[in-house]
Amino acid sequence: MVCIPCIVIPILLWVYKRFLEPIVYPFISPFISRFWNKPAVQETGTNETKTNQPIKNECNGKADLCNGTTAVSDKKKD
Repeated sequence: MVCIPCIVIPILLWVYKRFLEPIVYPFISPFISRFWNKPAVQETGTNETKTNQPIKNECNGKADLCNGTTAVSDKKKD
């Protein structure tokens, strides 16, 4: 059996996003923009875009370590 909030909250969120937000948002957007005035994060250029050469992938032979980053393995370890 599913609890009442697990049914009611998604329905209320859907009703808000579908019907109420288009009506309410134009009125509250000036107040939100005053408090939430952070610029968007911009991507930095990569080596490939600067020199038009592909970036070399240097691995040290280990499958899970490559260029100092760790990759998440899908295999379950016992």
